[in-house]
Amino acid sequence: KQWYQRRVAITAGGYEVVGLDWTVDPKIARDFVHITVQGNLDPCSLYASDEDLVAMTTEMVRQFGTRNYIANLGHGIYPDMDPAKVKVFIDTVHKVSSEMMKKGDPFDQLYT
Repeated sequence: KQWYQRRVAITAGGYEVVGLDWTVDPKIARDFVHITVQGNLDPCSLYASDEDLVAMTTEMVRQFGTRNYIANLGHGIYPDMDPAKVKVFIDTVHKVSSEMMKKGDPFDQLYT
């Protein structure tokens, strides 16, 4: 929480990985963070239809890129969530990231 107010201190703090909740815009995070980031799909997205979950997950991965990125939920999972939705999330992350890596990740230009 409070990413926007603390981003300078976070990026200068010597961390190797920073977890982001679902309120952080990936484009802004990538502008300020040149380390590995983890997150940040809203866990409530797992309540959506499979089609909507695939669309939200795809957009998240595309915005973050594949370099120095750990796709994850922006917070913990709720006890009543359907495990099949977690599978949809994970399968989508694998599919989209594989496609992006085959094409060449545009974020590679930022970190080489």
